Amino acid sequence: MKKSTLLSFDAFAKTEEDVRIRTRSGGFITLGCLVVTLMLLLSEWRDFNSVVTRPELVIDRDRSLRLDLNLDITFPSMPCELLTLDIMDDSGEVQLDIMNAGFEKTRLSKEGKVLGTADMKIGEAAKKDKEAQLAKLGANYCGNCYGARDQGKNNDDTPRDQWVCCQTCDDVRQAYFEKNWAFFDGKDIEQCEREGYVQKIADQLQEGCRVSGSAQLNRIDGNLHFAAGPGFQNIRGHFHDDSLYIQHPNLNFNHIINHLSFGKAVEPTKKGKVMGIEKVTVNPLDGHSMFPPRDAHFLQYSYYAKIVPTRYEGLNKKNMVETAQFSSTFHIRPVGGGSDDDHPNTVHQRGGSPSMWINFEMSPLKVINREEHGQSWSGFVLNCITSIGGVLAVGTVLDKALYKAQRTIFQKKDV
Repeated sequence: MKKSTLLSFDAFAKTEEDVRIRTRSGGFITLGCLVVTLMLLLSEWRDFNSVVTRPELVIDRDRSLRLDLNLDITFPSMPCELLTLDIMDDSGEVQLDIMNAGFEKTRLSKEGKVLGTADMKIGEAAKKDKEAQLAKLGANYCGNCYGARDQGKNNDDTPRDQWVCCQTCDDVRQAYFEKNWAFFDGKDIEQCEREGYVQKIADQLQEGCRVSGSAQLNRIDGNLHFAAGPGFQNIRGHFHDDSLYIQHPNLNFNHIINHLSFGKAVEPTKKGKVMGIEKVTVNPLDGHSMFPPRDAHFLQYSYYAKIVPTRYEGLNKKNMVETAQFSSTFHIRPVGGGSDDDHPNTVHQRGGSPSMWINFEMSPLKVINREEHGQSWSGFVLNCITSIGGVLAVGTVLDKALYKAQRTIFQKKDV
């Protein structure tokens, strides 16, 4: 019978059954190879069914979207009536006193007990409240501006609707701001006395305040800051009327950051992970407190946050969350300038006012954490074949080495 030409290509040469030698050691090695192979195949199956999160760094093309700000901060030595929050960014947009829109102020005693929630009326509610107050005063009432506005033309020769009046305590305060006058606590101002503003300030001077709520930021560099007294903007810059704060040395901006985050909240699992990622650097300032040992009345606290937009994508692509994570540094300086005990070789710049600042810088890059299967089908099959082949190859080498060692030992004994 003519031999086929394919015989020369056979890479799997066969041996005769009669010349095969079976040993006990070979049996043990075979059983061991089977156990190891099963373990490796089970491991590959687990990896194939597991879900992993793979990060990807891309250019942030969603700069037009607004970024959520979520904060919860306690000021043990600042009354709610004096505390204000402003947001400014590099585009020139300024949000003044946004504490009265989207935030809740909780009054605290010296011991930290809750005394109540500050009464904040905004929008239509504030407008109706003001109209109700003016209705009680009568149509002919025109409040005194105490020299902050020219009221010399308020007479019978001028139409009533052209009179210059300060009907409420806020009107008087706004007039003082326009003149750059210090308002203090409104004492001896008839409107403030009538509305109870003076008594409210006196009652709260020994209290603290907890501020919590949310706002929206432009995705550009900027800052948000807590200050004493309402803020106002003019051609010279941004200022706060801290005249009342300066008169009371017991007030300061020592604080506890209960929570500070940017972007939508992402709930972690019981193991503290977010879509498979350890949630250890998402909100690094949570629980941070600042109580310096020295007098803090004229100190300014500054935080510098580097914000990186982050997206979490689930397997089904529907479970998608746009959020952000950040890192931060911290700095304290006296507003009077000069050196201090903590930094004897550092000279601080003079200026500013006692306050707490959070300066934020937006990264141009975005991190996309995408959930994926641990392996593809092709990768699973390839790894299984590799595992089986590798175990058999190692087993063959061990069996040959052990067989030769036994033969050598037995030959020496026979001699």
